[in-house]
Amino acid sequence: MVNALALRGVSKRFGGLSAVRDISLEIPHGQRRALIGPNGAGKTTLFNLIAGDLRATNGQIAVFGQDVTRIAAHRRVELGLRRTYQTSALFDRLTVIQNLYLGVLGPVGHWTHLDIVTIPERDTTHMERVMEIAEAVRMTHRLEITAGELGHGERRQLELGLAIAWKPRLIMLDEPAAGLSADERGVLMGLIRKLDRSVSVLLIEHDMEVALNVAEQVTVLHDGAVIANGTPTEISSNALVQQVYLGEGAYE
Repeated sequence: MVNALALRGVSKRFGGLSAVRDISLEIPHGQRRALIGPNGAGKTTLFNLIAGDLRATNGQIAVFGQDVTRIAAHRRVELGLRRTYQTSALFDRLTVIQNLYLGVLGPVGHWTHLDIVTIPERDTTHMERVMEIAEAVRMTHRLEITAGELGHGERRQLELGLAIAWKPRLIMLDEPAAGLSADERGVLMGLIRKLDRSVSVLLIEHDMEVALNVAEQVTVLHDGAVIANGTPTEISSNALVQQVYLGEGAYE
């Protein structure tokens, strides 16, 4: 089966600065992969390269076997790639149900986008999917609350709902647990674990506890390069990774 994501020698330079250096990795279909590393390791830059928000200086990026290295972000969405951001991107003045409804409609440019207030209650086909998503992310009791009124943890839940609403195949989560309490992290980790196995997941995490509890495989970045790959058990016992996280430096 074709990989959900494949990187070959991907690099990104900003002038004389190499933010990402010669990264190669493969994520099989259905895998949960964590991308971890200290601040400044290049995690978000790599995410932006995969999503199409930045253009790679060198290398190749393939999503489900299709070379997307030089195509726009919206074309990658059409292939089933979804992403979240460190800062939640929601429609704060719309209710939870309206946010999810827009997510279910997807980027189809349909006229119903223009009448978000009255159309959803009449659109039974799409509303069935909305309610499925709301239940999946544990938001059924908050449907009529505006997104701007939600707490930080609930905003993360809703953002995950938007990511899975419209034909997802590969979901990229950018530090989804950042700023969450221990209880909120537990809820979010549970939701990620329960995602359909037909969907592949790549998440950035600075919090090793979250990454090691959600992922099946972990890739560690430092100074823009991969320094380790392995299972959560292998990574947690890796001396080089421990040095990086303890601030002792990756190389001696």
